[in-house]
Amino acid sequence: MTPAPHRSHTDDLLSFIAASPSPYHVVASAAQRLEKAGFRELRGTDDWTGATGGLFVSRAGALIAWYVPEGAAAHTPFRIVGTHTDSPNLRIKPAPDTGTSGWRQIGVEIYGGVPLNTWLDRDLGISGRLALRGPDGVPRSRLVQIDEPLLRVPQLAIHLDRSVNEGVALDRQRHIAPIWALGEPREGELLRRVAAAAGEDPADVLGWDLMLHDIQPPGYLGVEREFVVASRLDNQVSVHAGVTALVDAATGAAQPAFIPVLAAFDHEEVGSGSETGAQSPMLERILSRSVAARGGSDEDWSRALAGAFCVSADMAHAVHPNYSERHDPDHRPLPNGGPTVKVNVNQRYATDSTGIAMFTAAAERAGAPWQPFVSNNAMPCGTSIGPLTAARLGVTTVDVGVPGLSMHSARELCGVRDPGYLAAILTTIMVGD
Repeated sequence: MTPAPHRSHTDDLLSFIAASPSPYHVVASAAQRLEKAGFRELRGTDDWTGATGGLFVSRAGALIAWYVPEGAAAHTPFRIVGTHTDSPNLRIKPAPDTGTSGWRQIGVEIYGGVPLNTWLDRDLGISGRLALRGPDGVPRSRLVQIDEPLLRVPQLAIHLDRSVNEGVALDRQRHIAPIWALGEPREGELLRRVAAAAGEDPADVLGWDLMLHDIQPPGYLGVEREFVVASRLDNQVSVHAGVTALVDAATGAAQPAFIPVLAAFDHEEVGSGSETGAQSPMLERILSRSVAARGGSDEDWSRALAGAFCVSADMAHAVHPNYSERHDPDHRPLPNGGPTVKVNVNQRYATDSTGIAMFTAAAERAGAPWQPFVSNNAMPCGTSIGPLTAARLGVTTVDVGVPGLSMHSARELCGVRDPGYLAAILTTIMVGD
């Protein structure tokens, strides 16, 4: 059966995923764990002068957290773990109440690279955040999570589409509106239902960022329960590992030799182009301000970056047993073989030999295995926040990830040991020698 240390880590991971159906919930879950470990939240309008210990800044679906050991010099280099909080899904339109042929439906948009067939015939809930009327005209935000089978995208019966198993593409505009009742559309119905779940007056709702999620809980699969199956493994596996590593680095017996940092960005699945994405100046501004808060100069900031190292942690592809020809013939990562180090000479990943050496040395110290990953030359290669972070900050970066199957599906799979291996390696990197 699964060794206890790995099962303990993945039990905690599954609890994290169940509580985090949207990027905003991911940030709230991470913040709750950090606060429990003694971290405190800083606001942009606060005075950061002299701030040490565990600190974090959250903004919508993004979070930057770091730990400053007592007496750390202003030029102390950073050890950064970069992740993302978002996952491909179906997001609710601004005017959502629609319907046809006697059915009430909800209008949705496709967010990211969604394999639409995986969202068919699944029981779907609603999650996200509401922007509400607040005191003095300043809007306030409220998270909402409805883990009830409210909606469903029904598949067309095979009797009405004999070509369904021939890979016919779905019409991305017409056939993805979920059903949730019979009758004519009722304007404002969805808003009333969601506001009630949040305990708010619909009249106070000024806007929202709402999305659908599969309500089937995460769990284990396999003869020896050697696999984790859950929604949003990409990329909550890495966020959870990063939070775990940062807390371990901050609360361990040995003080870190560096400034450990967790950067969890939003909107990676659609290019990271937002105020909370990896292309934004958010991480750069927060880290430079943390240097200045410790009395650092521009020279100290440059020195801190010159000695910095970033691990971009995102999910990776395990070799698929039914489509092995789609993978590089000499690079066949498997679940429970350890995280992969992702290489692409065209810089879709930021990994180079220096980054490989630093990551694999940490894996050796952590006693954790690792595997190399390269995409098949005949297939387009994905990317991550690694190249964006490397270009923005000019720091050595390595792209890594837990290997899995069904990436971007409504329900993904990875090995039960690999999330714990990743967390152990990241802790070793954050603490340093």
